[in-house]
Amino acid sequence: DVSRFDMVTIFIHHMWISPLITVILTVFIYLESGWAGLLGIATVFLVVPLQGYTGKLSAIYRKQTALKTDERVRLMDEILSGIQVIKMYAWEKPFAKLIHFARKAELKIITKSSYVRGLYMTFGMFTTRLALFTTLLVVALTDKPIKASMVFVLMSYLNIVSQTMSQMFVRGISEIAELFVAIKRLEGFMLNEEYESLISQQNGTDSGYTSNKHLLSTEDLTVKWNAKLSDNALENITMSVRRGELLGVIGPVGSGKSSLLQTILGELERVSGNIKVNGTLSYASQEAWVFAATIRQNIVFGAEYDKKKYNEVVRACALEKDFEQFPNGDLTIVGDRGASLSGGQKARINLARAIYRDADIYLLDDPLSAVDIHVSKHLYDLCINGYLYNKTRILVTHQVHLLKDADNIIILNNGHIENEGTFEKLSSSDNLYAKLLTAEPEEKLTEEERQKLAANAKRDRKMSVKSIKSLASAMSELSIPEAILAEPDDESEVEEDKKIDMKDLQEESSKGKVKGSLFFKYFFSGGNFCVVMLVFMLYILAQGAVMAVDYYVSFWVKVEEYKITHDENFTTNSTDKSTSSALLQFAKSLNWDRNLYLYVYGGLILSLFVLALSRSMLFYKLAMICSQKLHDSIFFSVIKTRMRFFDTNPSGRILNRFSKDIGSVDELLPKAILDASQLILMALGSIVLITVVNPFFIIAVAVIGTFSMILRHIYLKTSKNIKRLEGIMRSPVFTHLNATLNGLTTIRAFGAANILRDEFDKHQDNHTSAWFMFIAASSAFGLAMDLMCCCFITLITFSFLTFGEVAGLSGADVGLAITQAISLTMMVQWGLRQSAEVANQLMSVERVLEYKQLPSEKEPEIPKVPAKNWPNNGEIIFDNMGLKYDEQGALVLKNLNLTIKPKEKVGIVGRTGAGKSSLISALFRLANVEGGIKIDNIDTKELILETLRSKISIIPQDPVLFSGTLRYNLDPFEEYNDETLYRAIEDVELKDPANIINRLENRVMDRGANYSVGQRQLICLARAIIRKNRILMLDEATANVDPQTDALIQKTIRKKFADCTVLTVAHRLNTIMDSDKVLVMDSGTMVEFDHPNNLLNDPNSVFSRMVQETGKKYVRTTKKNCP
Repeated sequence: DVSRFDMVTIFIHHMWISPLITVILTVFIYLESGWAGLLGIATVFLVVPLQGYTGKLSAIYRKQTALKTDERVRLMDEILSGIQVIKMYAWEKPFAKLIHFARKAELKIITKSSYVRGLYMTFGMFTTRLALFTTLLVVALTDKPIKASMVFVLMSYLNIVSQTMSQMFVRGISEIAELFVAIKRLEGFMLNEEYESLISQQNGTDSGYTSNKHLLSTEDLTVKWNAKLSDNALENITMSVRRGELLGVIGPVGSGKSSLLQTILGELERVSGNIKVNGTLSYASQEAWVFAATIRQNIVFGAEYDKKKYNEVVRACALEKDFEQFPNGDLTIVGDRGASLSGGQKARINLARAIYRDADIYLLDDPLSAVDIHVSKHLYDLCINGYLYNKTRILVTHQVHLLKDADNIIILNNGHIENEGTFEKLSSSDNLYAKLLTAEPEEKLTEEERQKLAANAKRDRKMSVKSIKSLASAMSELSIPEAILAEPDDESEVEEDKKIDMKDLQEESSKGKVKGSLFFKYFFSGGNFCVVMLVFMLYILAQGAVMAVDYYVSFWVKVEEYKITHDENFTTNSTDKSTSSALLQFAKSLNWDRNLYLYVYGGLILSLFVLALSRSMLFYKLAMICSQKLHDSIFFSVIKTRMRFFDTNPSGRILNRFSKDIGSVDELLPKAILDASQLILMALGSIVLITVVNPFFIIAVAVIGTFSMILRHIYLKTSKNIKRLEGIMRSPVFTHLNATLNGLTTIRAFGAANILRDEFDKHQDNHTSAWFMFIAASSAFGLAMDLMCCCFITLITFSFLTFGEVAGLSGADVGLAITQAISLTMMVQWGLRQSAEVANQLMSVERVLEYKQLPSEKEPEIPKVPAKNWPNNGEIIFDNMGLKYDEQGALVLKNLNLTIKPKEKVGIVGRTGAGKSSLISALFRLANVEGGIKIDNIDTKELILETLRSKISIIPQDPVLFSGTLRYNLDPFEEYNDETLYRAIEDVELKDPANIINRLENRVMDRGANYSVGQRQLICLARAIIRKNRILMLDEATANVDPQTDALIQKTIRKKFADCTVLTVAHRLNTIMDSDKVLVMDSGTMVEFDHPNNLLNDPNSVFSRMVQETGKKYVRTTKKNCP
C-alpha cells in the first residue's frame, strides 16, 4: 500500500500542468483552423471522461485485488508455518485446492483490471488520429482548403493535447484514486485500538515501600481478549502476591492460566475491577519465541552482556551441554523461528531470556512442559527456586507435584479462581484438581542445599557491566558479525576467533540460476506456439494500421494541395518524375472525390481501433494464463520440496516470492510488456515513415539507435542488479516483521518495542535506499534519452530547411517527417525505459522460476502399490538405518537396528537433542534416510510418500491448526460423515461451558489462536482417532497439557489404539512406564531397548539412572506404574 506514494509523486504535477497546456493549445488551434480545430479537441475531451471512468474502475479492482491477495498470502503463510505437519499428514492436496481457489478468485479480478487497462492502452493509439479525422472531416465538409501547413501543425498540437490529457492526466487520476484506497486501508490500520498497558507501574523505590508490600494485587478483575467478544477471559479475579513469593497457577486446559499472565502484562482489555503492579516484569511465553540471531543475542536480548551473570543463567537453565553440541557454542546462529533447535532447547533459551533480565516479578508460562523430567527438575530447583529464590515468581505449570514449596497456589477453572491456598491446605481439600498435587510426591531439598543455592543467587546479583551491545545490531541480519566482533571480553577465554558464517542468513541472488530467455520462458509457460504467434501477429497488424492512417493523411494532403495549385482536373503536363509525382499519377488514375477519401480514412481509423483492442485483450488473456501457471508450478515445487529447504530459508523469504514477486508477474510485468511493445513498435513505424520521405535519414537513425542501445545496455546492467538487491533487501523487512509479530507479548513485556522499531527502521532504510537508487537510475536514463532525441529532431528540421528545396520534397512530406520525429522522441524515451522495466520485472519471473527448480522429495521410480488395508499388523523394522538432514551433512541418527513387533507400545526417551524427533522424521521420510525401514515387510523407500504418510498417524509436538472450520481441521478431504467426527470430538472430551468450540462449524482463527495449546493437542488427537491407522506416533504430545488432560489422552490412546503400534517420544517418564519396551537414545544412537522393568532392575542401565535422577519417591511411583 505504501509503495503507491512513489507513483503518485510522479503524476501529481500533471494534474495542474495538463489543463494549463490544453488551454494554451486550444487557443493556437483555434487561430490555425477555426471551429474545426475546436471540434478535434472536443473529441479528445470526449475520450477523457471515458478514460477517467476506466481509471476509477481500476481503483475499485485494485481494492478487491488487495483483499484477495492478502487472503492468499495469509493462507500461504499458514501453510509455510505448518508445512511439517502438512507433510506428515499428507495433506498437500486439500491445501493446494485451497490455494487454487484463492488464486482463482484473485486472478479473476486482476483479469478484469487488465482488460480495463487494455482498453485504456487502445485509446492511446487511437485518440489523436480520431481527433485529426474529426477536424479534417469538418474542414472538408465546409469546403475549406486542406493544406500541409495546417494539417501537420494541427497534428502535432493534437498529439500534445492527447498525450497530456488522455494519458498523463487520466493516469494521474487513476493513480490518485488508487492512492486514496491505500490511504483508507492505512488509516483503518492506524485507527485500530492502541495497546495500552492496564497497569500503573510504580517504581520499587518509592518511600513507604515496605519489604513485604504486595508487589501485585488485583481486585474483582474481569477482562476480555477483545472488547467485541461477548465472553470474558477471566472473571472476578482477586489475588495478591508479596515480594519474594512463589505463586503456582494450575488448572485444566483452557481455564485461563495464560490469560492471567497476559492480563498482568496488560495485553487484555479490562472490563471492571483493579490491578496494581509495583515493579518491573519479565516474562517467558508458553510457545517459545526465538528470533534469527545467535543464541547469546536471544538470551541477552538487548540488555548488557555480563559474562559472569550470563554463565550463571546458562547453568541454571541447563544449556551448557547443548552449547557443547552446537558448532559455535552460544554464538551459533539459529534460523527463523529457531528452526535448527529442538523444542526443549527453544523452551530453555526462552526461559533464560526471561531470567537474564533483572526484574521484580517473573511471569513463567509453563516453561517446564517441553523438557524431559530431569531437566525439568533441574530448572525447578536450580533456576526457579535457586537463581530466582528471592524474587517474586508466578509459575503456570502442569507439573503440579513440583509446587510443594510454593507460597500460594491458585486453581483456575473457566476463568474463575476455583480454589487457592498453600500446598498443604489444597491437598486436604476435596477439589478434583487439588488431589493431583499429592499424586506424584517428591522430596524437598535439604535446608543446607537450599542455603547454598541462596548464597549463590545473592552472589549473582552483583553485576559487572562489560559492554552494552545494542539489540539493534544484534538482530540486524547484516550487522551481526560486527556486533559480535566488537564485543570486548576481559576474561582470558578466546571467543573472538569464532567467526559466524553470514552466508547462511543472507539470501542468495537469483542471478544465473535460470537458463535461457526469461521472456520466452514467461510466455511459453502459459500458451503454446500458435497462441504466442497469434498475439505477436496482432501486434504487427495493429502497428500496420497506425502507419497506414498516418501515411494516408500525408497522401491525401498532397492530392488536396495539388488540386489547389493546378486546376481541378489534373490537366497539367508535369514532367517531374520524383516519388511525389508517381503518387500523384496514382491519385489521378484513381480519380476519387473528397467524400471517397473521407470514407477510406474513416475505415482505416475503425480498423485501427478493432485491431488494437483485440490485440490488448488477447495479450492480457495470455498473460493471466502465464501468471496462473507460474504460480501453480512454484506452489507445487515449494510444497513438494524437502523439509531441509524450510529449515534453511526463513518464511519471510519464501513469502516474499509469493507476495511481491508473484504480484509483479500478475500486474506490473504485463503492463510493462504492453507499454514497451506498443511504444517501440510505434517508434519503429515512425522511423519507417521518415525514411520513406528521405532515405538518407537511415544513417542518422542508425547512429542515434546505436547510442540508445549502448545507453540502455549500461543502464540495464546497473538497474538489474539494483533491482535484485532491492528484492534481497526486502526479505529482512518481512522476516523481521514476522518474528516481531510472533514474539509481540515477549517484546512488550521486556520493553524492547523501541529497539525493535529502530531495527525495523534500519531494515526499511536499507530497502528504501536500494529502491531510491532504482528510481534515480531510471530518471537519469530518461534524461539521457531525451537529450539524444532532441539532437535527432534538430538534425531533421535543419536538413529540411537546407536541402528540402533541392530534393523537391513537398510540404506534406516534410510535415509528416517532422511530426513523426517529434512523437518519436517521447516514444523512444518511454519505450526504452519500459523495455528496461520489462527486463527488471522479468527478475521476478527469474525468482519464481528459481523456486520451480527446487529438488523435490525422493519418490521411488517404480512405486509399489500396497494392499488397501496395509499395514494391517504394524510391524516396524529398522535395518542399519541412518538419517541426515543435509545431503552433505553428518548422520544425525546412526546405524539403528531394531524390530518393533505388531501392537507393541514403545516409549522413546533420551536427553533433549538425542535424536528422538529425528526418529519420527525418518519414519515419515522427511529427510534423507540411509539403510532400510520396513513396515509390514514393505520397505518405505518403495512407496509413494503420500501413501506412506497417510498410513501413519502422528500427534505432533507443536499442535498446528489452520484457519477454517473445525471440520476442515479434522477432515480436509471430507471423507467422513458428521457422526464419525463428533464421536472423535467426544472421545477426546473437547468441550467448553457454552459448547462452542466443539461444534464442527466453529471458526478456527489464524493458527488456531482461539483454542488454547492443550485444546489444540486434543484436536490433533481427534485427527488421529478419525484416521484409524495401525501405527501412531506421539511426539511429546502431552507436554503442554495439565495432568488431567494428560491422563485423559493416555486413557484414550490405550482404549482407541489398543490394536495399534504406538511409538511415544516422552519427557515425563511416568507416561511411558506402561510401555512394552523402552528405547533409550543418546546423540543419535540406540543405547538400550528392552522392557522398562528389566531396565529398572539393572542398576547400571542408563534408563534406571534417568529415573534415579528424578528423585527417590518418584522411582517408587514409577515402579508402581510399571506393568
